[in-house]
Amino acid sequence: MIAMMRHIVVVFIGLFFLLTGPLGCAQVGQEGAAGKDRQPAVAGQFYPASASALKRQLENFFAANRQVEEKKGVAALVAPHAGYRYSGQVAAAAYSQVPAGKAYDNVFILAPSHHHSFDGVSIYHPGDYLTPLGRVQVNQTLADKLIKNNEFIDYHPRAHTKEHSLEVQLPFLQYRLNENLRIVPILTGTHDPQILRRLANVLAPYFNEDNLFVVSTDFSHFPPSQEARQVDAATANAVCKNKPDAFLNAIRSNAQRSIPQLATSMCGWPGMYCLLNMTSTEGRNIRIQKLLYRNSGDVTGDSSRVVGYWAMGFTRNKNTESQNDMGFQLNQQDKQALLRIARQTLNGYVREGKVSEVDESNITETMQVHTGAFVTLTINGELRGCIGRFDAEMPLYQVVQEMAVAASSQDARFPPVSEEELDEINIEISVLTPMEKISSPEEIELGEDGIYIKKGPLTGTLLPQVAEKTGWTKEEFLGHCARDKAGIGWDGWKDEETELYTYQAIVFHEGST
Repeated sequence: MIAMMRHIVVVFIGLFFLLTGPLGCAQVGQEGAAGKDRQPAVAGQFYPASASALKRQLENFFAANRQVEEKKGVAALVAPHAGYRYSGQVAAAAYSQVPAGKAYDNVFILAPSHHHSFDGVSIYHPGDYLTPLGRVQVNQTLADKLIKNNEFIDYHPRAHTKEHSLEVQLPFLQYRLNENLRIVPILTGTHDPQILRRLANVLAPYFNEDNLFVVSTDFSHFPPSQEARQVDAATANAVCKNKPDAFLNAIRSNAQRSIPQLATSMCGWPGMYCLLNMTSTEGRNIRIQKLLYRNSGDVTGDSSRVVGYWAMGFTRNKNTESQNDMGFQLNQQDKQALLRIARQTLNGYVREGKVSEVDESNITETMQVHTGAFVTLTINGELRGCIGRFDAEMPLYQVVQEMAVAASSQDARFPPVSEEELDEINIEISVLTPMEKISSPEEIELGEDGIYIKKGPLTGTLLPQVAEKTGWTKEEFLGHCARDKAGIGWDGWKDEETELYTYQAIVFHEGST
């Protein structure tokens, strides 16, 4: 009898961990609860059941994310759905983008179903959601319409009864938006890309400034912490490409890499795939930004088996033709103006030995932003000079001027440009994003990221387009940068004292604008 009781206790503890652990992905399904309104299912487990305690915890989470700026054009966000102890601060980073008290027509929440298997999509519509902070109104009229007009959308009561992935988002929304909150609660049961694309088409008319979309998802499940960081960086980078097929390929690639204990690299990938099918539509012009990363090992101290969490933001950019993480964009006119400045400076310096003045009345606000840039000179596709700077001590247009002169006269690999070569030279400008330190080469996206290597006083860099033009592998990209640019040898990038950074670039050249 004693042995049996011990066995029961062990089983109970195991089930409790599944319900309240860092993943927060229980596998036990239950029948739908009676009653019109959906009652809190994980209050007291994933987050405090007391309204006062819950408010205090949310206040602390948002206070710790004051560095995240509100974004008027926020279109969608990505937030984890684990217990608040593990992922609450990351979730608050995502919600901190949303202007406090903003009134949306609807908040569409795309969350995975962990407890109940079904084909298609389930939308809760018989009543509202309840949390310790009060009632969350469901747009029942819209929910009914979506269910009625689409055969793959239905209401599966069992899917919603105990599902935490959607519920844990609601207190963050209640805290941030106050009474200005009405939701469309969507659970995805399908893993069929074709159905998810159909869902994206159905929701696309609502993807506008009047609505907010939330993808509820955790990232890697159960690998050791170091491997989790690598996998999660690769997955987040794939999201940032804003290409649905590239995202799916990254998920599949992660699954094929024999990573110890990896169960999935994103449990809510169907919702993410649906969102990307909306954001990647031509004309959307969406900027995607990584905000904060943590994994459960950062809280528990146990790095042997973790779950990863990312906060990400999708922001609308109006009247721009390129996007980046610098906080500004270059439109077609900006690009053309910078190329004219580079050409005028190059011709004047080579022919007359002086730098011509720029008519500052034509300088836009964007061109006055302090940021780094490279100027590259080519003749018939062959490099003729390339020099740049990362620091932001002067306005962008002045950096372009200075680098045009340097590329023509200070690149030690080439003699100074002659007047006879001017008509043959093509000018390319690369405007740089701020550098981000990385912990592993796995975080590098070839063709998307430039690499900056630093070992003591020795540094070197290669622009993002170099890997694309040469066809180098990641190891060759790093090796050439370490040996040819930083001067620390082919394998110098592997040294523990060597720091690796990535950055992106807006690249444009004469004839491309």
